[in-house]
Amino acid sequence: MTAEPVAPRGDDLGPIGRTLEEAGLESVAGSLEGVILFVVAFVAVFAVGRLVVVPLVRRAMDRRGLDRHAQNPLLMVTRFAVVFVAVGVAFGFAGFGNFLVSMAGIAAAGALAVGLAAQNVISNFVSGVFIYTDKPFKIGDWIEWDDHSGVVEDISLRVTRVRTFDNELLTVPNSELTDSVVKNPVDGEKLRLKFVFGIGYDDDIERASEIIVDEAERHPDILDDPAPSVRLTELGDSDVGLQARFWIAEPSRADFVRIKGEYVTAVKQRFDEEGIDIPYPVRTLEGGLTLGGRRQVGQPAE
Repeated sequence: MTAEPVAPRGDDLGPIGRTLEEAGLESVAGSLEGVILFVVAFVAVFAVGRLVVVPLVRRAMDRRGLDRHAQNPLLMVTRFAVVFVAVGVAFGFAGFGNFLVSMAGIAAAGALAVGLAAQNVISNFVSGVFIYTDKPFKIGDWIEWDDHSGVVEDISLRVTRVRTFDNELLTVPNSELTDSVVKNPVDGEKLRLKFVFGIGYDDDIERASEIIVDEAERHPDILDDPAPSVRLTELGDSDVGLQARFWIAEPSRADFVRIKGEYVTAVKQRFDEEGIDIPYPVRTLEGGLTLGGRRQVGQPAE
């Protein structure tokens, strides 16, 4: 019978075999030690970051008066930074420097590829950062841009969600808001409103102006300082345009619509009581019309 070959042991190979075996054991022990050091360093740095750094950042933002909607994404970025630092420190502490350099190169190449493929996403992200830092509006504000308007419901680092006054939800890329002119009527403590009243050419302009100012002074939500005023701004085909200008405090979309509606209604009732006419617009029709293919309006019959 043929004997099975037996793998030689380190003792059978002499000093060289024993040296290789010891080197292998040392390599395994070194790798195991490196893994343990990596885990210990990562857990230590991560714990310090989550228990010390993140609360410090939150308290710093509270002292600066940042809104909650602005704090959430910044805290998320802080947590990502803690994880990144913990991984980097753990690799260095465990002696995996070469591996860390290789991973950094791969990550840089991947980041470049992702950046080229996601330029719009990055643009919206950067725009979101500008919205948080510049604060052109905040959650609850009524804003207008292009042909849209509504109340801001949420602001993230990529999109802003706006609820229109028809109860439609618009998800707007942040870059669209930073590249456009955004009007925020409720940013200040007070807002000036304007409305043009048209009266007839035969009506008393001074009396109509007195009524417009008087009704503004009577309304409890219209400010006395700055005082309401009236300007003749238009000479239309059928009416004279008197523009009323008045101010309201703590403006909101609801107040804007309600106060303006109540004020215009009160002025219209006073005009009716004092015989001041708000004429209908006059429209004229020019040219000829053919009826039944026989003749044109404005031309004599044959």
